Amino acid sequence: MEQFVVSARKYRPQTFKDVVGQQAITNTLLNAIETNHLAQALLFTGPRGVGKTTCARILARKINQPGYDDPNEDFAFNVFELDAASNNSVDDIRNLIDQVRIPPQTGQYKVYIIDEVHMLSTAAFNAFLKTLEEPPKHAIFILATTEKHKIIPTILSRCQIFDFKRITVKDAKEHLAEVARNQAIQFEDDALHIIAQKADGAMRDALSIFDRIVSFCGKNLTRQAVTENLNVLDFETYIAMTELILAHNIPQTLIEYNTILSKGFDGHHFITGLASHFRELMVCKNPVTLPLLEAGAHAQKLYGEQAQKCEFSFLLQAMEMANACDLKFKSSQNQRLLVELTLMQLCSIDFDGEKKKLIS
Repeated sequence: MEQFVVSARKYRPQTFKDVVGQQAITNTLLNAIETNHLAQALLFTGPRGVGKTTCARILARKINQPGYDDPNEDFAFNVFELDAASNNSVDDIRNLIDQVRIPPQTGQYKVYIIDEVHMLSTAAFNAFLKTLEEPPKHAIFILATTEKHKIIPTILSRCQIFDFKRITVKDAKEHLAEVARNQAIQFEDDALHIIAQKADGAMRDALSIFDRIVSFCGKNLTRQAVTENLNVLDFETYIAMTELILAHNIPQTLIEYNTILSKGFDGHHFITGLASHFRELMVCKNPVTLPLLEAGAHAQKLYGEQAQKCEFSFLLQAMEMANACDLKFKSSQNQRLLVELTLMQLCSIDFDGEKKKLIS
């Protein structure tokens, strides 16, 4: 039986062109290599799973390639990776400094990638200062961290800093679609969109979630399977709830909310999602703001249809109510009642100054 390799490793980018959502940084690094303007100390900072270590490895391979015919040569003996989370003492850094003095056997540079560099002790940072400021010509240091604020200013001032951004939902979804096609997996656009949203800007998280869903539902990725497995409230839940609110149907609204709670969802999660849903509907009201709606094709159609039924004033008032409930939720003694009261108030919003008859 062939060993399974997780998608995050299987589809790890091998060139700068393959890196998702970091074009500004990859272009800068490529230009720096081509014009021989590459700094000897680089700091890659940004959220988890956005490509910091991957870019460091690609850069390490790229700078050694000129003059070598074999494009598959990875110059493994020239690249040294140190995990600062578990090697954070002064002795570890001194061992590294001793290695730095020895020139490479092949290629032009020795590259030292120090991951989670913010975990180094203050003494280790101080021991590293002189080498980082005046490294040998053959040495390049790439430091990677998720927490730049924990690095001492004297280290920061010696590095060229690259801030990696969170992967957008659109970029993550497109990359997941490519991975799905490579694996001959059928997918719904909305299913990948939910995975991309759940990943919260981290491509590695998106691929991990993707693997989990594929294990759950096989070669056909549906929106229903994704929402069921991730236990998320999808847009159709909020569209159905908004229809009840627009119909002023208080009893059915409360029953629907009870059903949501009985499925194990948190009231706070529901109300923040409802506020976001009203925001999405407002975005759909005007073609100018439509690009702000991050949703799949099917979801966009349903949002557009419901937005036509909602007055702008209603959406503004509804957002204010849902947001007020969100702010009060944690301090409330009776959280269920707070959400139910908010839903009843939403059902009671006037339209055009006239209060419609409530269904009771």
